[in-house]
Amino acid sequence: MPALQALRPRLAPVALAVGFAVAGCLIGTFYHPAPWRPFGPGAYLLTLLIALPLALREKRAFGVLVVTGAGFAGYLLLGYQPSLNFWCPAVAFVSVCARERRGRVICGTVLLAVVIALSGVYGRLPWPVTVVQALIVPAVAGAVGLTQRRLAQRNAELRRLTLLLDEQQRQEARRAVLDERFRIARELHDTISQHMTIVTLQTGLAQYTFHSDPAAAHQALGIAATAGRETLDDLRRLLVVLRTYDLGGGGNGATSSAQGPSVSVDPSAPIPDDLLAGIDRILALAERLEAAGLRVVVHFSGARRPLHPGIELCAYRVVQESLTNVVKHSGARAADVAVAYLDQELRVTVLDEGAVDDAPGPLTSALGSGHGLIGMRERAKIWHGSLTAEARPGGGFQVRLRIPLEQNAAPRNDTFQNRDRDSGRP
Repeated sequence: MPALQALRPRLAPVALAVGFAVAGCLIGTFYHPAPWRPFGPGAYLLTLLIALPLALREKRAFGVLVVTGAGFAGYLLLGYQPSLNFWCPAVAFVSVCARERRGRVICGTVLLAVVIALSGVYGRLPWPVTVVQALIVPAVAGAVGLTQRRLAQRNAELRRLTLLLDEQQRQEARRAVLDERFRIARELHDTISQHMTIVTLQTGLAQYTFHSDPAAAHQALGIAATAGRETLDDLRRLLVVLRTYDLGGGGNGATSSAQGPSVSVDPSAPIPDDLLAGIDRILALAERLEAAGLRVVVHFSGARRPLHPGIELCAYRVVQESLTNVVKHSGARAADVAVAYLDQELRVTVLDEGAVDDAPGPLTSALGSGHGLIGMRERAKIWHGSLTAEARPGGGFQVRLRIPLEQNAAPRNDTFQNRDRDSGRP
């Protein structure tokens, strides 16, 4: 059954074969000049034998050429006029050139030339006309067939490339989903971790001093409440971005709607400042951590200037995560933050002196691991920068971020489909 289905011809070749058969029979019936034999039953059978196999020329091209060529040669040898049967071997040869290998094409060329020459001889044509006809017909039919072969090869290559492109698009879609999940996870970690650390420490302090020092417990609860409100504000900002921003882009300019802020499809275009945290907010961050018991000294050097919002956010998040790790893991009571605006580079350094007893904290032993360090390195990579986190020889820990400022440090193409601008991050 599968073999029969493979041989089932298409409608167009069948229509062509039937057309040649009907036309050949009609011409032979109504036109048979002398000295050709009258068109009898044998002529009808041979006409059908020559024409009808053309229905299978796309499946069995060389076999069809042999059948039509042999049938036409027998038709001529029996003395019947050539009529339209002349073209059947030529049409079959077109399919041979389009589908068969080189050896069969050469054999088919010889076969067709012989049949066409035989037609000229039995048609009593002058020998120059016979020779030219035997050369021209195979040449023209071969050119048509080779053109069809090239078109078929190009179509096959186009189908292959289409399938490859489709697969790549599916992979890019999956990658975009994963990148967005990582981006949201990183942002949630950086946004919540610092605030919740303060809440945890202050509520623990309030519980410890609730009876012995009510005033201190009251102050600690106030600090925890403030940190909780800031966490809610940050979450609201993040949700606004996730609901209203189309990071995929959809035009050539900024678009806006009544339900959300406008956004540009240019990955380097700035977005509203109220949705981003910048370097200037490091001072406010230091003040909040003072309330949690960590004294933070912030130093600025170099010519301060506005940078791309994504770079500002990257620097802020690295400082925030580093100081949060100091509070959670180090046990240190003081930390230094240095922000250096160099000509070609932004350099941010966060260091602490370690715990009072100089015992290494969990952060030191977990160097290079944890979601915080992974997130910081991902942020640095987005902006072609680098981040190092290591224990200091004299005790404590140091995090150093370096971001190049040439060409305003456009985002990397391999992160979030060249559109990870850290947009909409509080």
